[in-house]
Amino acid sequence: MTVLSLVACLLALVCLQLGTQYIGVGRILGLFVSLLFGRSVDEQMVDTAGVILFQVRLPRVALGFLVGSCLASVGVALQALLRNPLADPYVLGVSSGAALGVAVAVLFGIGTTVLALSLLPVCGFVGGLVALAVIYRMATTHERLPIHSVLLAGVILNAMFSALIMFITSIMEPNRSFGMMAWLMGSLTAPAFPVLVALSGYLLIGLVLLFKQVRVLNILALGEEPARSLGIDTERVKRFIFLVSALMTGAVVSFSGMIGFIGMIVPHAVRLVLGADHRLLLPASALVGGMFLMVADTIARSLFVPSEVPVGVITALAGGPFFVYVLVWRKDRLA
Repeated sequence: MTVLSLVACLLALVCLQLGTQYIGVGRILGLFVSLLFGRSVDEQMVDTAGVILFQVRLPRVALGFLVGSCLASVGVALQALLRNPLADPYVLGVSSGAALGVAVAVLFGIGTTVLALSLLPVCGFVGGLVALAVIYRMATTHERLPIHSVLLAGVILNAMFSALIMFITSIMEPNRSFGMMAWLMGSLTAPAFPVLVALSGYLLIGLVLLFKQVRVLNILALGEEPARSLGIDTERVKRFIFLVSALMTGAVVSFSGMIGFIGMIVPHAVRLVLGADHRLLLPASALVGGMFLMVADTIARSLFVPSEVPVGVITALAGGPFFVYVLVWRKDRLA
């Protein structure tokens, strides 16, 4: 974890350099040093590089890391629970359920903006939780939860929720509709400091709750019958993991919109390198997920300057082919 943490710091430094205007490493370090030695952020604002660094790039890089970490951690938990590498909050419809919850809240005027409201994470959490509850209910057969039924129910709900979101967006005022569409495609646009603090709290709570389940997740990876024979209440564990997943996904979606496939790509790639022990897999995936989204956002804001590509488009372009790879070339393991 020490090496990964160091790599994440170096990668963040690279991401801070790139964008509409290049800022060298020396200039960035100089701005941070002057901040540490008593020069406030407001005083840094007289410098163009200081404005870009402290008002735009640093918040975006931090938000990207937090969102990527959340999504990758949830992906690890869902894949272990369902024993399927395709499980992901986006594929299962949890993200679209959370987005629907936020869209309904915005439609009824709960707040003034999309990204800086304290009630929106709650609405996202409720939407994600409803999505998981419906999936659980639809897929359960004779008190069992077949994997293929879960994925099928997730795909169906994803389509239904997406249609409802589009309907809500179509009846909004043009300005709000445009903002909603931009948010739905994934956005890490310069969050305020309270947003970062709030999301850090959600991430910390979620990771602690998931870390307490790593031993159980290791056993569940062997199958439900061995887990039951060892005295584990598998149904209680499922409900708990679903609840934590809805909490984390709802918070992330309310802040950054629908950013897909990170929860599927990152755990799978990390598992290939480090193995399936969740005591290592979960923290490593959180770090790699954060790095992945930092890089994706840097590409999104640097590729077609001065225009900006929604970061959800970048992750989808990476995740779509990966989904096909897992589905087609590893289908024997999924059967």
